Amino acid sequence: MKRLMVIIFLLVIATSVAVYAQDAGRDSSSEDSSSMWRYISAAIAVGVSCIAGGIAVGQIGSAAMGAMSENPDLSGKALPYAGLAEGICLWGFLVALLILVI
Repeated sequence: MKRLMVIIFLLVIATSVAVYAQDAGRDSSSEDSSSMWRYISAAIAVGVSCIAGGIAVGQIGSAAMGAMSENPDLSGKALPYAGLAEGICLWGFLVALLILVI
């Protein structure tokens, strides 16, 4: 699991550097090194929040299936918890959008 997270982290960094290089090639006079850090921080915000959301949904889904196997009436109570875990990804996207816009 840790290897997968490290690989995803490195892919996010490589992608953000590639986007910066492509963007800097268009108009290199107005770009500076702080712009690169904006791309990297936005990529990290989205990447980490989506990984954390995926882990949370996986654990919640596993626990919900175990609880529903014992008591089928609990199926409606597990859905809001999965939605809260998916909200982590949404907040990461919003933070990244604010980093890039502001």
